[in-house]
Amino acid sequence: MATNSTNFYDLYRHGSLGVTLTDALDDLISAERIDPQLAIKVLGQFDRIVAESLQEKVKARLTFKGSLDTYRFCDEVWTFLIKNVTFKMDNGASTVVADKVKIVSCSAKRTDEK
Repeated sequence: MATNSTNFYDLYRHGSLGVTLTDALDDLISAERIDPQLAIKVLGQFDRIVAESLQEKVKARLTFKGSLDTYRFCDEVWTFLIKNVTFKMDNGASTVVADKVKIVSCSAKRTDEK
């Protein structure tokens, strides 16, 4: 996998862990304890580690069924909005139901990679 942190999507920064990391880095920058360039490097490492960890360590699979409400494909990114969704783990251990789900799917390779 690439070592350049600019080759990874920043999707996971919008989750609770990414938001918390960003807030902590902002606090450190405001307190002049780190430079903004270091914060950018840390976020790049976060993007890389999350992507690699999900690829290498998550082995669980699930299926889902629902009604496709909207879909779009823009800049090599698919977005699906699905209503009345039921998720089932392959091992049959659990079922989760949701009114609405948004799925964002990106290519494994970024378009800016050569």
